[in-house]
Amino acid sequence: MKEFSVIIEKDEDGYFVASVPALRGCHTQAKSLDTLMKRIKEAIELCLEVEKPTPNEFIGVQKVAINA
Repeated sequence: MKEFSVIIEKDEDGYFVASVPALRGCHTQAKSLDTLMKRIKEAIELCLEVEKPTPNEFIGVQKVAINA
């Protein structure tokens, strides 16, 4: 069994968007978190068929404020 870090965000239309930093282009979206998790698992499996994961270690998320 392999584990991957998944980044989950919510866009302006209310969709949850998931991406896997270790697999370029591996992302999906859904209206619910349950559906999102099913879809990202499928996306990871498909991405692994054509690409090897890039080794990385998830450290965390940090907000940065700037004057805009």
